[in-house]
Amino acid sequence: MKAIFDQISFDSSKCVTKAYSTSFSSAVKMLSPTIRQDIYNIYGFVRFADEIVDSFHDYDKEKLFDSFEQDFYRALQDGISLNPILNSFQHTVRKYDIPVDLVKTFLESMRWDLTKTGCDNKEEYHNYIYGSADVVGLMCLKVFVKGDASKYEELKQSAMRLGSAFQKVNFLRDLKDDFENLNRTYFPNANLEKLDEASKKQIIEEIEADFKYGYEGIVKLPIEAKLGVYTAYVYYKKLLHKLKKTPSAKIRTTRIRVPDYEKLSLFARCYFNYKLNIL
Repeated sequence: MKAIFDQISFDSSKCVTKAYSTSFSSAVKMLSPTIRQDIYNIYGFVRFADEIVDSFHDYDKEKLFDSFEQDFYRALQDGISLNPILNSFQHTVRKYDIPVDLVKTFLESMRWDLTKTGCDNKEEYHNYIYGSADVVGLMCLKVFVKGDASKYEELKQSAMRLGSAFQKVNFLRDLKDDFENLNRTYFPNANLEKLDEASKKQIIEEIEADFKYGYEGIVKLPIEAKLGVYTAYVYYKKLLHKLKKTPSAKIRTTRIRVPDYEKLSLFARCYFNYKLNIL
């Protein structure tokens, strides 16, 4: 039965989310059940695309990525794919009429990672972040507003800035791994060897400005999405705070993280703030 296959596909996307990111998975659980699965479906797709370019070093990455991209467009056209991750994602794209251009732009940024090792200037940096993060925020926003075009336009810029903030925090946290394992750096003029206190301060101020703008959109989100997005926001703000307090020399040698006990405390506080309506 098709319904059984679809459920297996949905379960696969949920499993990918839980396996690859416990923090994001915890935030998704704070979303309303009416939209939770569709966010799993989006995450599964973007996670697999990212894995191809970042992890499959013993294989022909370009060939794998070509197949993945072609299979997505075929799935969207046919309304089904035997790849469970693509099957669940195309379901969400069609359900919420997510613009294919957003997906195309995301895939272009992932393909960029196959050949480039860094952003040479601010324009490349902003273009990459738009394609790798902002458009993912917009895909999720389509789900959050459930097809309300006016609400989507109202919150579009905030969703993009929040996506940018999350991505830049990831870049700073993963600076060592990206440089040593992938020979890749995203911040112009601030690779692993060049990161000092001045450049770190500039990056953090940029992220804080994104967070401030993004928060203005969080408080306007529909109730089904507000707690989940707020939880992700608080987690990433905490991670940024730790990076801000960490000397640049240590960021170059250590991956900064939020311990599990702190995550639990953060998530509990998010829930109570939400219930008390003090976001």
